[in-house]
Amino acid sequence: MKQFQHIDINENVRLDVRDWGKGKPIVFIPGWPFGHEMFEYQFTTLPQHGYRCIGISMRGFGKSSKPWCSYNYDVFADDLKSALDTIDLSEVTLVGFSMGGAIALNYMARHLGAHVTNLVLCGAAAPSFTVKTGFPFGMESGKVDAFLELCYSDRAKLTAEFCKIFFRSEDSASPQITSWFHSLAMEASPYATAASLIAMRDADLRKTINAVTIPTVVFHGWHDKICRFELAEALAAPGEEFAAGSEAITTEGKAAAGGIKDARLIRFENSGHALFFEEKNRFNSELINFIEKKESREKEYFPL
Repeated sequence: MKQFQHIDINENVRLDVRDWGKGKPIVFIPGWPFGHEMFEYQFTTLPQHGYRCIGISMRGFGKSSKPWCSYNYDVFADDLKSALDTIDLSEVTLVGFSMGGAIALNYMARHLGAHVTNLVLCGAAAPSFTVKTGFPFGMESGKVDAFLELCYSDRAKLTAEFCKIFFRSEDSASPQITSWFHSLAMEASPYATAASLIAMRDADLRKTINAVTIPTVVFHGWHDKICRFELAEALAAPGEEFAAGSEAITTEGKAAAGGIKDARLIRFENSGHALFFEEKNRFNSELINFIEKKESREKEYFPL
């Protein structure tokens, strides 16, 4: 079995790839403004349990190529399709975090879910990252505009401020981990960082939700300061029986129309946006439970 370290999309774009382990394939799409390195604590655990973990840094981020080009969900979805075609995978569990969740959702609609049989949306910046007409959730566009101004004037400060609200609290991660995430964020192209913020601000993926017809689970931190928990509730079909840990569904979330049919919502009580790190053992266990079609079970979490 070939292990991929990069994938050439065209003469100007090479995507950096981490391909570890053997077994059922799990493809990880990182969130803004990170590369696949953010999933370190999935890659050091899941291959030990019989999974092939493939992380793909989107163009403009991590160690992937950083061309001067369009950066939007369609471009990212097309890159993902090319990558999955090249690796020649089938029965993929696609895991999208934050902006990566929006990319994954758009991929399901734009490319009809090619190669993918399970979908995991975690801390997803979807169906809309910002408030829209008929969708009163998410971040105010003006706050994203303030991020953009800071990106153009002091990107290091922007990413440092972002990392401060990435976790539930200052005690959720060591100063070293916070510094590490800041360094990962600074690897991104300044242009891609800004252009992707614009894409996140403007995109509305509500009409893509009906394209998802495969088993789907939504992981979301209860204390998420970046993508409000109501976004997760909007993604999960109203009226469904939610998995363990997600009993307290807010009225606002239930009122959001057009959730993914039969999606399960799992709430991470002790996490902010960085649920994959703050509750890494539970995250990994819930991911395995979902892939293996097991019920969510409290305290059956794999230690690192």
